[in-house]
Amino acid sequence: MSAVAPDRRGWVVAALMMTLALAALEATIVATAVPQIVGDLGGFSLFGWVFSAYLLTQTVTIPIYGKLADVHGRKPVLLAGIAIFLVGSALCASAWSMVGLIAFRALQGVGAGAINATVQTVAGDLYPLAERGRVQARLASVWGVSAVIGPLVGGLFAGSLSWRWIFLLNLPIGIVAMALLWRHLQERVVRVSRQLDVAGAALLLTASGALVFGLLQGGVSWAWGSPQSIAVFALAAVAAIATVVVERRAPAPVMPPWVWSRDRLGANLGMGCLGVLVIGPTTFLPLFGQTVMGLGSVAAGFLLAVMIVSWPIAAAYANRAYLRIGFRDSALIGATIATLATLAFVALPERPSTAEVVAVSLVLGVGCGLLSVPLIVGVQSTVGWEGRGVVTSTAMFSRFMGQTIGAGIFGAIANGTLHARLADAPADLRHQLPADIDGISRALEGGGGFTADATAYLGRAMSAAVSHVYVGLAIAAAAALVLLWTVMPRRLAVVGRDRLGGALSDEPSSASP
Repeated sequence: MSAVAPDRRGWVVAALMMTLALAALEATIVATAVPQIVGDLGGFSLFGWVFSAYLLTQTVTIPIYGKLADVHGRKPVLLAGIAIFLVGSALCASAWSMVGLIAFRALQGVGAGAINATVQTVAGDLYPLAERGRVQARLASVWGVSAVIGPLVGGLFAGSLSWRWIFLLNLPIGIVAMALLWRHLQERVVRVSRQLDVAGAALLLTASGALVFGLLQGGVSWAWGSPQSIAVFALAAVAAIATVVVERRAPAPVMPPWVWSRDRLGANLGMGCLGVLVIGPTTFLPLFGQTVMGLGSVAAGFLLAVMIVSWPIAAAYANRAYLRIGFRDSALIGATIATLATLAFVALPERPSTAEVVAVSLVLGVGCGLLSVPLIVGVQSTVGWEGRGVVTSTAMFSRFMGQTIGAGIFGAIANGTLHARLADAPADLRHQLPADIDGISRALEGGGGFTADATAYLGRAMSAAVSHVYVGLAIAAAAALVLLWTVMPRRLAVVGRDRLGGALSDEPSSASP
């Protein structure tokens, strides 16, 4: 368990924030250097895998690291994760081909899996329940700051120096974070079985890897109903069933069945819905700002930054909310606000004002902040130190799987809407329109010599596509409402030092390890 003295907690939290910044910056900074990287390495047809490889390895390794953190302690797992990430960053900076860059990004993702799983676990170890929401707000602020400065720093390095500095920037940040953690993070590891369920881990990696791979490639490399897609998803289903069978019998399972008990099932499903809510605006809101509203890249990025900045502000308030009314009810408030915000976006005019979109984005960030903190803090409070790594990593795994599923669904929705609008265009306009979806972006960015009428029609088509995506977001938020209301208990079985009674807790959980 955590043995950090109160006067050292600040140093540890600072190190956690720096560590999380490594993963948070990667979400925004690399995209700004696409032209420079492709111009240097070539391989434009493979460039999508620079992002997909990172997301794939990051997502599938999260549960493994959660188990390792419970068995061997948080400190060695987190330090190893940072080290792997930094090695991957250094190799990315020295990449000589697009294939090499993709392989090194996959290695970065392996390190990022440890970071996303273990940072949240350490935060839960450091502070009691009454203070845990505040540290979650600080961690959430890292994503807000990264969303603002990531594109700026990426554009500066790529334009003035070299895109390779985007990856080298990680090295000093990571080294300082490792030094602080080495010196100030102290823990007494609770002795549990050191046996690792290798078969279960392999099957879990296969199931989640095949699912993520299929979602990333469906509609891109092959059609959703193609034999390749069916085969990949069939592999994921078979491996998932085998994982359940093996994990039920294993003496020390990687993902124990009790992490999906009723106390935690609602929160895990809610985190999955939260992942869906996050990926929609992240992917489509800047695009909407540029192609429909006519904003520059910086102003369009601001639309998203507002949401990510309001998130930690709401997360800070969530600490008081769940202490007063309980985890489930405070999360329900967040899900309700998120539902209303997404419906408000759907109701916006075809070409809304910047103020209208900013207001909706701000409110959606508030809803996500109020939704996320009660769920992650709630599941952490249902177990002791020896199970917190597993429950935290399961919740984070659910969120990242939600993001991946949402990306696949929303991509299909947007592409389907645009294909339909191209097919249904007026006869006198059809010959002026691009032949494929890629041409739509070029036309709306002012390239390709398209007429004003064609550009206006394509702008309306893009507006409809993003509006349909936000209908999907509203469904995800409503699903979170229903799941939290029907599945998540009003009072969780809080254990150990976290038992405060009142709206929060019931009896100690019999399902905890």
